[in-house]
Amino acid sequence: MKSLLSTSLLVLLVSFSSCDLTKKNNEFVLAQARLVDTDSVVFRFSFFGCNRVNKGDVLDSVPSTANKYVLERIFNELSAKKRKPEIFFFLGDLVLGKSTNEKLDTQLKAWVSTYEENAISKSGIEMIVVPGNHELLHEKKRKKKGKKKKQEVPLAGSSDIWLKHMQKYMPMDRDTVGSSKKMDNRLTYSFVRKNVGFIVMNTDSYNHPTKKKKYGKEGMLPTSWVIDKLNDFKINKTIEHIFVLGHRPYYVNNKAETGHGGLPSGPELWPAFEAAGVTAMLSAHKHDYQRWQPNNKALGGGTYQIIAGNGGSQGVTPFFGYSTISIMANGQVRLHSVGFCKGNPYYIPVPFHPTTIRDEVVLTWAKNKNTYTPSYQSCK
Repeated sequence: MKSLLSTSLLVLLVSFSSCDLTKKNNEFVLAQARLVDTDSVVFRFSFFGCNRVNKGDVLDSVPSTANKYVLERIFNELSAKKRKPEIFFFLGDLVLGKSTNEKLDTQLKAWVSTYEENAISKSGIEMIVVPGNHELLHEKKRKKKGKKKKQEVPLAGSSDIWLKHMQKYMPMDRDTVGSSKKMDNRLTYSFVRKNVGFIVMNTDSYNHPTKKKKYGKEGMLPTSWVIDKLNDFKINKTIEHIFVLGHRPYYVNNKAETGHGGLPSGPELWPAFEAAGVTAMLSAHKHDYQRWQPNNKALGGGTYQIIAGNGGSQGVTPFFGYSTISIMANGQVRLHSVGFCKGNPYYIPVPFHPTTIRDEVVLTWAKNKNTYTPSYQSCK
């Protein structure tokens, strides 16, 4: 009798334990499903920059001077996605430019034709194109200590040519900076989508020559306006996430750089990003993929700097690709970066190189344990 009772209790316990385990497994499965369920994505956008080829690699068959294989491959991959991003940001250096207004005009016109002939133009994805230094500057030769060197200087009229071809790829509901006699700020603006505030900075705003600066200064931007807009977004209760975008990064290789590497103006900007709770600054310019939190030691986290300049231009990164940020219903902000190993030379088609995950992380303001490492870049 005792043996029978013990057996019954054992069966009962196993039954309850099994039910409990099944319940936990079901809860785990449902939790995982919620994480990958497309319905849990409130808003999604993708981005990359730097697709133009080098001067010596320009082909007559590609008048846009774009790395056409990479450009069309990324466009095709985005437009074929079941859950497409609402926006695709092109973060500058889409053409070689950096010479004359006539060449810039021809190249931008050809780039628009390439885009409009691709399926992405009819995919429902909003294309937003940000200018880079190759679109807004030109090179001047100068003598320094007896040697001839090339210097990037503002190109008068380049903003007008940009707007002529690219204004339709700027948000119609944008809030634009008012231009002044000193600086043309028409290409810096802000806008809002869902619960996300975006500030798009023209990091090469045209500024007029002065007695001290014969051609003006490269890499200027309307710092005060950006800071004011950050404050507006911060106190707006409907905006839960803020992103700042521009061609030039603030930090390169985890160090603040000026001149050609980064922004020569606006040293007060990064503290303003932190004060406003900016999730990330997204940029290109450097032909590489980088992600980190510059102030993670001081703040235990903070605003991210993401450089997505691996869009097809020759550089140090061994892979070309694009990144996507998803705003989740639970408040998470997820970064998902993919790419494929580039060919040799960098502009040849590589259809047998698969697109794979290169970086994946939740962009939390807390110090992130899942930091990006070069091992993701392996293309051996």
